[in-house]
Amino acid sequence: MAAAPKAPSYGAPMQAHAARRATQAAMSIASSLGLTADDASVLHNSNKLTLHLQPCDVLAQVAPAAHQCAQLEVDTAKRLFEVGSPVAALDASEVFVWDDYVVTLWTYYEPVTTQAIPPVDYARALERLHAGMRRVEVPTPHFTDRVSEAQTLVAEHDRTPNLTDADRTFLAGTLYRLRRAVSDSGRPEQLLHGEPHPGNLLSNPVGLLFIDFETCCRGPIEFDLAHAPDEVADLYPGVDHHLLRDCRTLMLAMITTWRWDRDDQFPDGHRLGIEWLSELRKATAR
Repeated sequence: MAAAPKAPSYGAPMQAHAARRATQAAMSIASSLGLTADDASVLHNSNKLTLHLQPCDVLAQVAPAAHQCAQLEVDTAKRLFEVGSPVAALDASEVFVWDDYVVTLWTYYEPVTTQAIPPVDYARALERLHAGMRRVEVPTPHFTDRVSEAQTLVAEHDRTPNLTDADRTFLAGTLYRLRRAVSDSGRPEQLLHGEPHPGNLLSNPVGLLFIDFETCCRGPIEFDLAHAPDEVADLYPGVDHHLLRDCRTLMLAMITTWRWDRDDQFPDGHRLGIEWLSELRKATAR
């Protein structure tokens, strides 16, 4: 089975100026709603900024308006919360716009400082999430749409100029073959989180809660499980392990492709691109 790389696939951190503007956007929106937000501490900085606003004790997520799926995320989280799924609750069920940024407001949960989440708890939480997702209807892309984005990136030489011809051919062939294998598996498809890796799972006094639904898509559950630790998939009932292996390798091919994007700003991205290409060759040789 292909080992999933430890680094998650979310985007590069906002630069200092953009982060300051994003923080200003969150505090301004909070103030307009009558919330007292005198301070904002950064909890996470990637393709969107996650802030803890105080003393109102609200979590704000801010993303550039041109590169976000905030409405999908809010609609999905709201419906999942209503059916009792293990998801973080919204503090306000709408998307706010400030200048070039969109802001969403969520309940802040005090994290539990413990060791890694036990795989059995992780698997149960993901199983509950999937059960809830089968009960809601939201318009989401298919997992193949995300694969298509990677295929387009590989095909456009000017966007991936540092890929050698051999590596480009290898990536294109791997993406095509595995996309087809997963699509033709015959497994039931449903709404998925899209990236339920450990970074998108909160451990807090309430229990385990999933966050960040901007990557939601439709596909077999094995596509979600490909983002979770191996031990979690081993404890999840009814898994097609052959399909899971294909999904893990497909996921590795996709995030490897992102690292070769000329505009990629992921920390140490070039080194990871080389390392993951090597891992991908080993995985496909098995």
